[in-house]
Amino acid sequence: MVEKHNVEKSRTKSRATLRLMGAVIGVFAVMLVGVVLMVRHKIDTEVDPFHAKVAAAGYVAKTIQVNRVSLRYVEGPDNGPPLVLLHAQHLDWFSYSRVLPELAKSFHVFDIDYPGHGDTTTPAGYPMTAKQIGSDLGDFIMQQIGEPVFITGNSSGGLLATWLAANRPELVKAALLEDPPLFSSEYPRIKQTIADKSFAASQKAVQERDGDFLLYWIHAMAPFIEKNVGPGTPFLLTQAIKAYRRAHPGQPAEIGLIHNDTVRLLLRGLDRYDPRFGMAFHDGSWNRGFSHAAALAKISSPILLMQANTSTLPDGTLDGAMSAADAARAMSLLANAQFVKVDATHVVNLDQPDQFTRILENFFLGK
Repeated sequence: MVEKHNVEKSRTKSRATLRLMGAVIGVFAVMLVGVVLMVRHKIDTEVDPFHAKVAAAGYVAKTIQVNRVSLRYVEGPDNGPPLVLLHAQHLDWFSYSRVLPELAKSFHVFDIDYPGHGDTTTPAGYPMTAKQIGSDLGDFIMQQIGEPVFITGNSSGGLLATWLAANRPELVKAALLEDPPLFSSEYPRIKQTIADKSFAASQKAVQERDGDFLLYWIHAMAPFIEKNVGPGTPFLLTQAIKAYRRAHPGQPAEIGLIHNDTVRLLLRGLDRYDPRFGMAFHDGSWNRGFSHAAALAKISSPILLMQANTSTLPDGTLDGAMSAADAARAMSLLANAQFVKVDATHVVNLDQPDQFTRILENFFLGK
């Protein structure tokens, strides 16, 4: 009788435990659904506040045909001398959004999506080279601006500014080169840089004819992303991008859950990126006919060379745009140049927008 009572007591306890477990699982399920709905709501509704700030500053998006290129750019109000902005590779015009409102107070800004990026389109077979892109940008300045300009370019944009200052000197009053990969992006040295991991992914995407470069890039860079961000990040990014696209068809991906401006706008830029541009860096064709040393030696206009933080990994890989030796070599070749080292990541205008603006205005306007 005692044994039967104990069995019944055990069963009752087991049923109570199961009910408790079921209740706990139910609570967790409700919480999980709530988190998913909250995340989905943020993906669907969160908008970068600088879209409104840039519009309020008077910027207007425009498209113009320059030779064979349908060139997309954003133009600010005419409040001073013309200033051309050339973003970094993998980004687009909106990467300058943090400095655009302030720059509009003193300049007539032309913020350009150069070929291979953003909403600028090129014909099939368009050469992704500094010479071709630089030539078309020079023709844009002549055609649409009609007078010499101040120009600043970040990363690959800095290389294009270098090409213009060297080869179309009548168009450039002065140039600020924002952490350009001088010498380090020339072939075969490019193979010794961390950036080449992305360029190699670009080449594979072109060869495999993958039409969704952003998701392809995340998959190809997954080991690097997991090592530097965290396990599972590529999967979460992929799902967030798919959700964003469902809610915002036809718009470049802007994942508001990512709080780092540079990373978030990198994903936006990659969503409109032509991987042939990166492939041209990987195989060396982008610099065909463009010796960095020869170009720097030709420049007579005032130059400000800006270098961001950089390091060399234990295996000798350059993690940054230029080494200290590269920057020193560039300065030795320039006839009329200043140098500034800033404590910032590669896209200085995003990482330290106020400092970048102060340096730019002081250099171009003597403020």
